[in-house]
Parts: sequence; C-alpha cells; structure tokens
Amino acid sequence: MIKSGKILLASLLLVCGAAVAQEPLDGAWVKTTTKEKDVIPYDYIREADVFWAKRIWRMIDVREKMNLCFKYPQEPLIQILHNAAKNGELTVYDPAVVDADQFKQVMSVADVTKLGMRVDTVMQINPITLEEEQVIQKNELTWDKIVKYRVKEDWFFDEETSTMMCRIIGIAPIMEDYDATGNYRGDMTMYWIYYPDLRPTIARHEVFNPKNDAVRLSWEDLFEARLFESYIYKESNVYDRNIQEYATGMDALLESDRVKYENFAFEHDLWNY
Repeated sequence: MIKSGKILLASLLLVCGAAVAQEPLDGAWVKTTTKEKDVIPYDYIREADVFWAKRIWRMIDVREKMNLCFKYPQEPLIQILHNAAKNGELTVYDPAVVDADQFKQVMSVADVTKLGMRVDTVMQINPITLEEEQVIQKNELTWDKIVKYRVKEDWFFDEETSTMMCRIIGIAPIMEDYDATGNYRGDMTMYWIYYPDLRPTIARHEVFNPKNDAVRLSWEDLFEARLFESYIYKESNVYDRNIQEYATGMDALLESDRVKYENFAFEHDLWNY
C-alpha cells in the first residue's frame, strides 16, 4: 500500500513537472511587484478644509507622443477596461442618459459586450459570377478604434495640508464610429467608469516604459502622477457648456490654456515670496 502511494506521488510530481515545463518563463526573472500591488487609499478630505474647488473635464488623445503608451499593442488600456467590464468585474455607466458623467445609469454586461460589434449588409461584386450580391459583414471591436479618453476631475485647495490637490472622478473611453462603407461618422463615448472603483484594477497592470523595461509604473501610478498629455474641453460654468460650444479651432485651444493658467495662477497667488 505504501509502495503504491509512493508510485502515485511520483506520477503526480512528473505530471506537475511536465506542466511547468510546458510554460517557460518569459524573461530572466519572475515579475510579481505590479501584480501584487494594492492601492493606497485617499486621505479623508473634510468639507470645512476646502475653501476653493474647480471641476475640470479633460481629453486625452492617444495619438499624442506622450500618450503612445495608451495604445501599446500587447495590452492597451482599453483592453484592460473592456475585459473587466465584460467579465462583470467593473461597473460602467451608460453615456446615453442625461448627465452621464454623474454615474446614474448602470450599463449591463450584455450591452457592454455589444459595443463596437455590428452586423452590416453591403453590396459586393462576386468575383466568379461578376454579379452584384448582398454580403453580411460582422464588425468586431478593435482596440485601434479607441483614440481618446475623457477625464473628469476635481481640483481643490486643502487648508489642512496647504496643498492644491486633484482627484480624478471618472474616465470614459471614446471610440471612432464608422458606417458600413468605412466612412467616419464621429466619436462615440463607450461608457463612463467611476475612477475610485477602477483603481484596484489598473494598479495591477503595467504601463510600457520606453527607457527601462525593469522599471515600469502601473496605470494607477500614471494617472496619479499625471504622466499624460491632455487638453481641457470643459470647466464648471453657469451655462454648463463645453468650450467647443463657444470657441473653435485655435480659439478653443487658447481657451483651454486660459483655464489651465487661471488654476495655476490661483495657487501661485496664495503665497508670498
């Protein structure tokens, strides 16, 4: 009986060894730092300590040179977000409702799965019969269609620590929309994500570092350290309108810079030098 047990144990060890041998280590060492990382909770902010605040909406364009890591082909940010949303690990909110960035209407997993997937019927010439016929095309969501991200954030001055702080409230990926013939129809917001709920997910995924493969930040580090390029497309205002509604072209960019400078000047003027 003991001999049979030893034989069975040896067989199991051989099977386990074979299984391990089938998955070689992709690298010189095992990378576990980012995968085991936990997010640091935000400090509690008392309402009485906030004497100034401004809500800002930004646009991140992944085609900017500083933002190329957003579309790193092996694991772009949208792949992390969309897979978590489809698996039910992340709650996303419907962008079609009024005030969608206030996280009012939860989007179902079934609706998330359908995003970017479309069945079109197009007319094509049959290369054999040379006759025109209907062809059904199934368009799947590809990551290269996501070229922008909306970011909603609050800037405020905390009297307790005497610091200007920024807290990201929400993130929304934007997808380029095309018709059946491939004509560009505009940008479509896929969904809104409540950023505090997103932090644990993106904290365990690395961001590509073009200068050093041994030192890579997580996506949560990137957003908290604000290592991205963006422009302001809206600030809190009495008309609740975007900059593009009253300025276009170069004027819109100048207005975005004006809002950015005013926030900087406000903090700068609080101190005596």
